[in-house]
Amino acid sequence: MGNQMDRLSHLSYAEVPTVDPNGVDTDDGPRIGVSYIFSSDDDELEDGCAVDGGGKHADEEEKNYDQRDEVECAVYHREECVYEKSAKCANLEVYSPENLLNKCKAGDLVEFVATGQFPHWAVYVGDFQVVHLHRAEVKNSFLTDASQGRRCRVVNDWFKFKPLCAEVVVQNAMEQVGLKDRELSWRNSESFAAWCRFGKREFKMGGEIRIGKQPYRLKVFVSDKHSHVLEFQSLEDVIMEKRRNDHLGRAAVLRELAAHFRGVEERTTVPEGFVPAPKVEDSFPDSVLSL
Repeated sequence: MGNQMDRLSHLSYAEVPTVDPNGVDTDDGPRIGVSYIFSSDDDELEDGCAVDGGGKHADEEEKNYDQRDEVECAVYHREECVYEKSAKCANLEVYSPENLLNKCKAGDLVEFVATGQFPHWAVYVGDFQVVHLHRAEVKNSFLTDASQGRRCRVVNDWFKFKPLCAEVVVQNAMEQVGLKDRELSWRNSESFAAWCRFGKREFKMGGEIRIGKQPYRLKVFVSDKHSHVLEFQSLEDVIMEKRRNDHLGRAAVLRELAAHFRGVEERTTVPEGFVPAPKVEDSFPDSVLSL
């Protein structure tokens, strides 16, 4: 296995079985999502880096952000919703770091966002400071410095687990400051911040045993009436895929899905005498398939 553990491996939608594009669960076959068994901390790509790999400086002007490119989704553990990000259930409004300071209290989870970057999560610990996993090290920084020009918001309610008390959340975060590289138990800043607030081992690397079952479902909301679902073995895997989608943005994710379903339709052969089901276009929005 060796060096495989050091890099992220992702399969495209065309390489994995998926669920009905309408989001309707059936028992006709497997709906298996990507397993990030060989993954690295993707924070090396998120802070101060553009999609094309070009470097950016922390003191540059505010980075571009378009709320219309948000990928809204929900995560289910068996039948229970354990995460949801959508305009229907949460406030997706973002603020400048200076304005967010007036809305933060110790123990809050903060998300920094910019177009074409992985979202970066941090724990607000008071006195204008956050603790966050940044480039394979847990650091204590001023919120304004950690933002690196990105917009930000409080995201306490997106994960549906019962939070620990604020004092314990801050203690969890502060006790990890200085950990780096192989000392770390989290693959990305989101998993680290969520572990500090909720204390669940599922956010840690290897926190759940993969035994072949797929208890987690990631539902990506394509429109008000349509969604796309993948299944995963662990919450850790779901978070990695969810973050990948956030990095790509809504338009790119919809194009990827549309290309996948076109490919499925083109590869489908109909046995003689078989009455085919409606075409993909009949159940998937034209606006998506035309991207």
